[in-house]
Amino acid sequence: MLYADFMSSTLPPFPTPQEPVEEKPVLLELGTGTDESGLRADAARNRARLLDAAARLVAEHGAAGVTMEAVAAAAQVGKGTVFRRFGDRTGLLTALLDHSERKFQASFLSGPAPLGPGAPPVDRLRAFGCAALRRAADDLELQLAAEPCPDRRFVLPPRQLRYRHVVMLLRQAVPDADCELLAQTLMSYLEPALIFHLTRQCHMPMERLQAGWYDLVARVTGTAGPC
Repeated sequence: MLYADFMSSTLPPFPTPQEPVEEKPVLLELGTGTDESGLRADAARNRARLLDAAARLVAEHGAAGVTMEAVAAAAQVGKGTVFRRFGDRTGLLTALLDHSERKFQASFLSGPAPLGPGAPPVDRLRAFGCAALRRAADDLELQLAAEPCPDRRFVLPPRQLRYRHVVMLLRQAVPDADCELLAQTLMSYLEPALIFHLTRQCHMPMERLQAGWYDLVARVTGTAGPC
């Protein structure tokens, strides 16, 4: 049996491509999922106080120096207060990334082209990856420290939003492809652990990673990348 015959006999047919729907610009919080606007005034002040203490610890000792106990001591509150507010250390660290995550989401959901709407899908994919690489470089240590455990890594709302965005662009660019799996392949290129390995351990410049992203997008979508 030919490989093409084997594949066509064992795999289900591709679904009929549907017209992609642009995501609505709903920004998602990284942290506990609690709507900060709904907090009581004193609770909101306490949350801001804890995040300010955590940010000072990151600036002074790096992300490795941020523990629930250290934040409680720096903010002069009980350790239980920190756990109730953020759940665990990952929740605390991801809350620190909330501002940059919201800015990133706004840029690709509703910002100017080519990252935002209005540009061809392949151009938006190129811009998305480069923006994600730049953001990772800016917050790399904190993003690594905030990495969730494997059973939560792929289901956190911010990653789900970025994944759905890439799927949407792939459906526009290559509607006959398995866009869900291709999107996971593209997203894996942007994982903080890989970026750390390539930039810090392999000493690759960010320009090389960006060029590699352009090449990957070109090969996945069957388009020629820019010079």
